[in-house]
Amino acid sequence: MNSSRKPSNPHSQRNLSSEIGAFLALNQEIFAQLLTFVDFAEKFTIGFVEINFPPDAEILVEALKTNPDCRDIQFVTLNFSDANLRFLRDEIIKILPTLEIKFNKKLILIVQGLEKSIGVYGDYPPVLQDLNFVRDAYKRTIPHPILFILPDYALTRLAKFAPDFWAWQSGMFRFQTPQITKDNAINEAQNTERIIDRLEPPEKQERIDLLHRLLMEYKPTGHHPTGENVRNCSNILHQLGVAYISKIEPIKAREYLEEAEKIASEFPDSTFHAEVLNTLGESYSQQRQFDRAITYYQKSLTISQQLQNPRGETAALFKLGNAYLDLRQFTQARTFYQQCLEIEQEIHDRYSQAGIYHNLGMVAQDLREFEEARRNYQQALAIKIEFGDRYSSASSYHNLGIVAQDLREFEEARRNYQQALATKIEFGDRYSSAATYHQLGRVAQDLREFEEARRNYQQALATKIEFGDRYSQASTYHHLGMVAQDLREFEEARRNYQQALAIKIEFGDRYSQALTYYTLGLVAKAEENYAEARVHLQTALEIYVEYKDEYWGAIAREALEGLPESWGDGI
Repeated sequence: MNSSRKPSNPHSQRNLSSEIGAFLALNQEIFAQLLTFVDFAEKFTIGFVEINFPPDAEILVEALKTNPDCRDIQFVTLNFSDANLRFLRDEIIKILPTLEIKFNKKLILIVQGLEKSIGVYGDYPPVLQDLNFVRDAYKRTIPHPILFILPDYALTRLAKFAPDFWAWQSGMFRFQTPQITKDNAINEAQNTERIIDRLEPPEKQERIDLLHRLLMEYKPTGHHPTGENVRNCSNILHQLGVAYISKIEPIKAREYLEEAEKIASEFPDSTFHAEVLNTLGESYSQQRQFDRAITYYQKSLTISQQLQNPRGETAALFKLGNAYLDLRQFTQARTFYQQCLEIEQEIHDRYSQAGIYHNLGMVAQDLREFEEARRNYQQALAIKIEFGDRYSSASSYHNLGIVAQDLREFEEARRNYQQALATKIEFGDRYSSAATYHQLGRVAQDLREFEEARRNYQQALATKIEFGDRYSQASTYHHLGMVAQDLREFEEARRNYQQALAIKIEFGDRYSQALTYYTLGLVAKAEENYAEARVHLQTALEIYVEYKDEYWGAIAREALEGLPESWGDGI
């Protein structure tokens, strides 16, 4: 269990005494009440301290330890920052015998970090269930006062989900946050906003925790924001939505985005409103609900056009292009991207044109216009190199690899993928590295290097699982099925295909289901189960016809017609 009695010292490079002075000047009355509490607290007594930011909690602990009125008190800080903590009392009991309790001093335990296991959402966190259930046992087994230092949102959840334990409190102490702490938190949030997609899962969670603490400053539990706090609140709500989208939690993201949109709709300046509408659209796109996403993108576009805001227009047009690309409506997607490109050229934003050329390349690639796709990717890459954007050049190298692979230029494909992967690793982008490992697996598979292919697919799959990207796991399960099929491991192939198909059905990705039905048909055919093969191949053909994919439709039809006629009735 992650507990610590050695608090970190984030103030070592700063004047701690002056920070304590500033903090106490803002919280004189409540600190005096807390001093009275710790003076009179005996045996098992509970006090709750509301502080929204860890640096302020450290200042408070130091203020208590150094206060002359506390000279007969021994404060010991226990840091329980494990998100999977369940049995808090058991952990405290393990620690108590190891403490060096000073003679003639009253021991007071300070519990910090519990907000990690309490969490921000969801019903009945296990740690709070246990806290409520074993409340009476605390009196018998922990004969010392305890101060719980928690942010607003965690205390609210504790009161809701551990009401019996909460009722035993002998003191509740709410401390105000100094402006410098708020400013530092806002700067930290802004510094990670642009790179959030590249952050590791724990770092993303840290950003979300920070944003929730900030939100409590501008919208405390039970209060409605007023004045300038309204705009600050809407900004934080929007950032929380973006952060949850980066964690692929679109439903949770919308809880905050819908609240942000409601507030933003009342601002006289509608620029921010358009931005929030785009992000709401992204949350639906992540669930492959593209029609709903398009509705939000169109609303955003209308606002930006009314404001004559070209950057807002390009943002909405680009997202509309992405939605239609995902819907495989390529002509419509290309139209939106080209409109977007024209505006960027008019306002002389050469750098932003790179992303548009890249996506025009994706349209051409899906239409099997490979040379056109290559020209667009190379144009995008040239601009990124011109502006020194090495990180985003990785995506262009990645897609140039796909074009080369489609043209069966396997060594060229591998070189591009390896260039992309090296850049992603250099910039610490493990999440998008998964897509490149997947493509390296495809190259190895095309070259019949099956074990190498399997290793790359498994690397890709492990990363996707770690980052919670369930949808894209489908393609990797599918290709692991293809490797097993090539190795004539038909049961393993079928398991992987069925796993892929289940995910595609879950996300409503009907078009890509066709390929998995097709390969399931081939597995059944190889096992001479022709009735099953016919069902799967017929389903694949129907989907390809539905989506007007003549190329793959012809392949599925040929496989279907190649089945033995005598098995047509499934005999």
